[in-house]
Amino acid sequence: MRLDDRYVPYLQMAGLYHLARLNDRWFRIDEPLVSAFVERWRPETHTFHMPFGECTITLQDVAYQLGLPVDGHYVSGFLTDFHLYIEGGRPAWQWFHELLGVLPPENQIKKFAVNCTWFQETFGECPDGADEETVRRFARAYIMMLLGTQLFANKSGNRIHIRWLPFVARLEEMGGYSGPLQLLQSWIFWQFPGFRPRGYDAFSWPLSSRWSGYNPGISNKGPRVQNVRLRIDLLQPRDSISALDVIQVVHPEVLEPRHTMLWRCVTSLIYFAVVEWHQVDRVLPQFGGVQPPLHPALNIDFLMSKDGRGGDRWFPSHLQYWHLHWETRAEHILQFDIVADPSPSHEFLGWWHQHGKRFLSPEMYLGDQRGIPIPDEATQRGAGRVPDMERVDDVPDRRRDTS
Repeated sequence: MRLDDRYVPYLQMAGLYHLARLNDRWFRIDEPLVSAFVERWRPETHTFHMPFGECTITLQDVAYQLGLPVDGHYVSGFLTDFHLYIEGGRPAWQWFHELLGVLPPENQIKKFAVNCTWFQETFGECPDGADEETVRRFARAYIMMLLGTQLFANKSGNRIHIRWLPFVARLEEMGGYSGPLQLLQSWIFWQFPGFRPRGYDAFSWPLSSRWSGYNPGISNKGPRVQNVRLRIDLLQPRDSISALDVIQVVHPEVLEPRHTMLWRCVTSLIYFAVVEWHQVDRVLPQFGGVQPPLHPALNIDFLMSKDGRGGDRWFPSHLQYWHLHWETRAEHILQFDIVADPSPSHEFLGWWHQHGKRFLSPEMYLGDQRGIPIPDEATQRGAGRVPDMERVDDVPDRRRDTS
């Protein structure tokens, strides 16, 4: 859907304007690259395991790459039973009609999700001369598409869940909430320069717009995954950037203290029934700190299977402990020294070599053959000694005398 200038005030109100600007500057996913990094994700630590230590996408990365605010309310509540859980809520489809002015036909609905094609056909172009209420309805539809396809896409990627109705009903409050594969790929390019495509040197805001138009090839995916996997296995600490020097293009709103202090916060990240852990105490080099040996990671395996299915509920009560973690986030901000060289300490590397999941490639690809001496009997292997060449009378003998 095209970003209409008339939507901008509503997008700014919702804190989504910078994300919306990426709409015409997206790039294609490099599937082998992303797949090789996804293999590195360890759910037990909520980080990527690399040969030299752990790393992850932090709230700072979300702010820099997508231009999103990170301090605000958790994105939670309920999925469909709006009339039961929210003051002023309506039965789902009645509220949908009130907010968007139209209902999708039954063949465009699957349970509580609407086909993206219907949104695009119905709200693709806001009419010229539309009144304010019509523009607001089109802006709501645009925001639902933005959230459902770019920020919180489902597995199919072609339907929009109506869980977003309470959020678009109060656009003026939406900027107080904090929240795709594009984020992961852009983070890889910025964090690991060796994987960056050539010819994308200029950058602006948000940072992921740097890769606008990038279109990797789609052939030889299997061999390319193996190649990227091996390249990751051979990474050294110097191949990862500890702190991005991009302050000259960062929007001032993102640098407000209430946002920046949360970049170093160990807390829960919530999306309705889904809870993830912002485990930045395991990735201090990304902030310019030295990583000490790690403590055992928080075990939240029992939360990994929760997706909201099995009946709607008020998740702030059902998962109260984790919501309270986010509410008290200011109490869990890390304090550590920033150093010129945040390379891993010897103490940490010794620990990591014992406990980390460092390599994924077969050992035959990782061994350095230069370190293996040639055995004395190597010259005797084979069918036998190469016979001497027969001399030709009219050709001079230019062989070196080795005696």
